Amino acid sequence: MLTPHRQDTNSLYLTEKLNELGVEVRFKCVIGDDLEGLTAAAKLAMRRSDIIIFSGGLGPTEDDLTREAVAEALGLALRRDAEVLAKLEERFARRGYKFSANNAKQADVIANAVVLPNTMGTAPGQWISGKYDGKDRILILLPGPPYEMKALVEGECIPRLRAKVPAQHIAMRTLKMALIPESQVDARVAPIYKAYADVETTILAGGGEIQLHLRCRKDTRAEAEARVEELAAKIEDEMGDAIFSRKGETMEQIVSYLLQMRGMTLATAESCTGGLLAERITSVSGSSRYFLGGAVVYSNELKTQFAGVPKALIDKHGAVSREVAAALAEGIRKRCLSSYGVGITGVAGPGGGTEQKPVGLVYIALAGEEGTQVVERNFPGDRRRIREFSTQQALEMIRRALL
Repeated sequence: MLTPHRQDTNSLYLTEKLNELGVEVRFKCVIGDDLEGLTAAAKLAMRRSDIIIFSGGLGPTEDDLTREAVAEALGLALRRDAEVLAKLEERFARRGYKFSANNAKQADVIANAVVLPNTMGTAPGQWISGKYDGKDRILILLPGPPYEMKALVEGECIPRLRAKVPAQHIAMRTLKMALIPESQVDARVAPIYKAYADVETTILAGGGEIQLHLRCRKDTRAEAEARVEELAAKIEDEMGDAIFSRKGETMEQIVSYLLQMRGMTLATAESCTGGLLAERITSVSGSSRYFLGGAVVYSNELKTQFAGVPKALIDKHGAVSREVAAALAEGIRKRCLSSYGVGITGVAGPGGGTEQKPVGLVYIALAGEEGTQVVERNFPGDRRRIREFSTQQALEMIRRALL
């Protein structure tokens, strides 16, 4: 988890499941395979939290140190559980694998821990409930592989936690807006959400999107939902149709809904985005019902051949121009016989920019029965960001046209 090669999805899943039980997650930590560091982190976690969950480090190798660290933090001994060991040996034999000596390490159980059977893998989980510095604490040790961890959470941990956790409920809403500066959104909605001290409001920005996360904890689900819904409705009144999602849907999902509701189809002609818009559209299941197809037209020749852009137009205005973007949208719409056509052309960088047409300059066009609209944008950032913002702009134009 400390390398660039792995993403932490376990903590996202655990947070979701804990929130459903009314448990608020206050702290997450990623720690390397170091006994001293792991032990220190475990001690710190036990001082400040009621429930501490460890994921990973329960395997058979030398760098699997979670059991040792938690035992040391608690001042408890590790014991080799004969029943767990027998089941491990039986599992290996059943699959025809050699049971090497280091596999026995997975049978080491912290004193006073309840063994949580791992039906999906070898290393069992462990549940420890007791006093630490005079305060009730629950410690849960889970294997790292997501499919093993999730099975243990669903089958073993949630029933135990439900019996321990006071009956509280957390309701959540996520409101999303596209291509509006974060400061502008906050200036408009802060006076509204500040009046709701019992609703936690967080604003996140990224990928051409602003997200408002609303969270409220109450004694009943109905109370929490009602309070969050009341605040969400007031924010929607203020922001109007700038809000494209209120339940966490992606922009491409919303565009999918609207195209299907209107019975309309779409085709794309992309230059600087290299097919990223088509990829986003087709990432939604069922997109074949409304997305007819598209073309990646990097060269001027293919802009003419695939999307019907007149060569004379490119010679006169340049490939990166308002006129060519419009021609791309109109041409691909005509060629594919779609309700709407999108054309994108620009300078994604890092090279290729000029004083007249700098890196980040992008033209996005949308052609439909009602005519063609073109927007000019100067997106800051690197190649990835410029391409991402360009597709977000295109999807937002489609969404607003369909509204």
